[in-house]
Amino acid sequence: MPLSMNSEVFITCAVTGSGSTQDRSPHVPRSPKQIADSAIAAAKAGAAIVHCHVRDPETGAPSRDLKLYREVTDRIRAAEVDVVLNLTAGMGGDITFGPTEAPMPVNQTGTDMIGAAERVAHVAECLPEICTLDCGTMNFAEADYVMTNTPGMLRAMGQMMTDLGVTPEIEAFDTGHLWFAKELVKEGVLDGPALVQLCMGVPWGAPDDLNTFMAMVNNVPNDWTFSAFGLGRNQMAYVAAAVLAGGNVRVGLEDNLWLAKGELATNEQLVTRARGIIEGMGARVIGPDEVRKKLGLVKRAPK
Repeated sequence: MPLSMNSEVFITCAVTGSGSTQDRSPHVPRSPKQIADSAIAAAKAGAAIVHCHVRDPETGAPSRDLKLYREVTDRIRAAEVDVVLNLTAGMGGDITFGPTEAPMPVNQTGTDMIGAAERVAHVAECLPEICTLDCGTMNFAEADYVMTNTPGMLRAMGQMMTDLGVTPEIEAFDTGHLWFAKELVKEGVLDGPALVQLCMGVPWGAPDDLNTFMAMVNNVPNDWTFSAFGLGRNQMAYVAAAVLAGGNVRVGLEDNLWLAKGELATNEQLVTRARGIIEGMGARVIGPDEVRKKLGLVKRAPK
């Protein structure tokens, strides 16, 4: 893919995520109302898409509760600001093994493995315009934790998303994930051209150096749409890098808690900062209606 700056950029705000960040910043939203309010504020600041997980309102721990997802989506849809809704489908593929000399049985505390239909149940319930599909298995930073997405599981989940009329956002943490994503489109499991999120700097996936980033970009087919983010302190640098490479951007508290050294951010502030960078580069930030037209999305509400 030749380097060609994107002149019409959409911003995705990843509102809360499923990491253990809930006690590291008071701005990480927990309850459905807090998550929805933060998403709405991000939309008002210029985010065309909000990417949402849900959390236990009391503990802040990540959750798969359908009622929480329904409340978040209902609140966002009832808001006075329009935004494209993107729900995670990454939960339910977690394995935490025992110690290295006795890995089995798995550690039940950190293991959450469920079937494809259950992993997509909240998507069928809420019918967002977009949902994520983590397109591969990966070791995360924790010693014995594996994010598990087998080819069979991904084919099953991807087909369910396609049948529901929800556009998958392929989450690619390394080049092999893009390889398999192209295979899913080739097989007809996913419709093409596809939507991709390039996830940079997540241990132990693709590191967030520019050479690796361009290797990821160069593995995205020319007719696909991609967005990118860098984890942590490089989040804003990747706003500029993604636009320069021809893509769109993602920011938000799922990926980064800080606005500046010693200054904790809100989602709204991160979107505002990203918008300033994009516009400072001479590009235009596009809104949800233009994103729907660009990606062929259909705005629906569940029955």
